[in-house]
Amino acid sequence: MKRTQLFIVFALAALAGACGTGEEKSDAYGNFEAVDYVISAENSGKIMALNLEEGDVFSEPTMVGIIDTTQLFLKKEQLRAQRKSTVAGIQNILSRAAVYKEQKSILKKDKERIDKMFADGAVSIKEVDDITGNIQVVDKQIKSVQTENAKVLGNVENIDRQIESLEDLIAKSKIIVPEKATVLEKYREIHEVVNNGTPLFKLADLSYLELRIYVGGNQLPSVKLGQKVKVIIDKTAEENETLEGQVSWISSQSEFTPKIIQTKEERVKLVYAVKVRVANDGRLKIGMPGEIRF
Repeated sequence: MKRTQLFIVFALAALAGACGTGEEKSDAYGNFEAVDYVISAENSGKIMALNLEEGDVFSEPTMVGIIDTTQLFLKKEQLRAQRKSTVAGIQNILSRAAVYKEQKSILKKDKERIDKMFADGAVSIKEVDDITGNIQVVDKQIKSVQTENAKVLGNVENIDRQIESLEDLIAKSKIIVPEKATVLEKYREIHEVVNNGTPLFKLADLSYLELRIYVGGNQLPSVKLGQKVKVIIDKTAEENETLEGQVSWISSQSEFTPKIIQTKEERVKLVYAVKVRVANDGRLKIGMPGEIRF
């Protein structure tokens, strides 16, 4: 009788222990992903330098390579020489304009004197007409020089725009990691020839990752943008680890559960995609599975 009572006590204790160790079921499951982007060549030519490898981490904007700029530089120097020659022509035009203006000033004084003499009957109308005609000729010469000068100034401005365009292309020949990021993939190597738009490498900021999960329509009302949630990841084969995440995006359209979900019953359900942003201290990896508890 005592042995039977002891057996019942142990059985109840074991049952209580089993109930106490039952794990809380997660509300959603998914995988971690990063917001990645591809850096492409912004100019055509041979890659002269490309100092990065997959896995490299950059903490600030960094120049990591350059595409050959020899022809661009030579073209720029040619345009500078052309501009210098053109500007020298402007000085000549301005000198001629100054001469014509001085001539007009002298002719105007002569005209005033001749007009007075004509009023006194000392000169004929022909002399008045001649001085008036000379002033008109000088006016046309001044206008012609001004037109010529405007044309040359336009040429200088056009050359300046070409130089600016070349300087922009030279600047775009620099290969730059634009911000804090980790190199995920590298597509090209030094000495390869690339065209404008050729992908060079892929980057992502891994200081945070997003856990993409899928929730059913019955769960959707309890999910809100900015909501703090528990993120569960594997710590060991038998232990889990809890992190804090924040809902950063909720899809406005339903979809069938992706095929990565194991059971057929789950795949035929309509669900909504949700992204949860999680700070990453190095423990999280792209593609790692995770769970969510709201």
